[in-house]
Amino acid sequence: MGFFDKLKSAITKTTSVLAHEIKRIVTRSPRLTGSSLEELEAALLGADLGLPMTQQIIGAVRTAYESQGRTGLDVFEIAAREVEQALTSPNSALLRQPSGPTVVSLVGVNGTGKTTTSAKLAHLVRGQGGTALLAACDTFRAAAIEQLKLWGQRLDIPVIAGAYQADPAAVAHDAVTAAIAREATYLFVDTAGRLHTKHNLMQELAKVHRVMDKRLPGTPHEVLLVLDGSSGQNAINQAREFNKICKLTGLVITKLDGTSKGGVVVAIQRELGIPVKFIGVGEQPDDLQPFVAKDFANALFEIRD
Repeated sequence: MGFFDKLKSAITKTTSVLAHEIKRIVTRSPRLTGSSLEELEAALLGADLGLPMTQQIIGAVRTAYESQGRTGLDVFEIAAREVEQALTSPNSALLRQPSGPTVVSLVGVNGTGKTTTSAKLAHLVRGQGGTALLAACDTFRAAAIEQLKLWGQRLDIPVIAGAYQADPAAVAHDAVTAAIAREATYLFVDTAGRLHTKHNLMQELAKVHRVMDKRLPGTPHEVLLVLDGSSGQNAINQAREFNKICKLTGLVITKLDGTSKGGVVVAIQRELGIPVKFIGVGEQPDDLQPFVAKDFANALFEIRD
């Protein structure tokens, strides 16, 4: 199965509900009325596309209808085009420093898949010819340390870890030192999950980043927020609060396969301007892939080239 098919399969709950509603609305009448536009708006909002993106799509559909009428009007293509344009970013690729290790910190609330994502990113980098280290900075959960070590063994990627309940900033410092010494291409730092509403935990994350910056100025070079795609509009609140503390450079969206709210990917980038860099479409190491706006938009509205 190709990545587009995996992507389409992963967001099938979103696409099935959204496509069904759009088809019902646009095929019911030869005319596009105010009432049908309101229903279309409700369907787009129901997929968590967010109000700004929804209004942009409705505006484009209305303009197309006024210029060409109902004949030839393809709401799916219009919506996909608007979403693709909104999601396309010149900063969607993973950063790479010209020299020395590129340090990537993965942050987010509990249960979004940060540990697994860290390992999958290291695997992706190695598949592209680079070298990677993993840092187990979620020291509050012994299970998180062991989970990352197991991933490291499975993928043959070194893991820098401390003892359970060790200072996560100290582990991060040691990991940066190791990455420099081993001339690693990337260091992926798995941080502890923390609620964005807990001020003390958010400040601790800021400390981890300060310590890394002191050891290697400019680090972390990337701060990726890992979001559970099924969390809907709450994901926007998470992104907003994490961005205040550690200036996010990108998003990783996981667990889209269990939700009808996949449009939240669009809403977050549209509102906060933070590019989606990777998307997870399954459990296997290769199921985390660089985000391609056109593929996502086409999958969201069930369009094939």
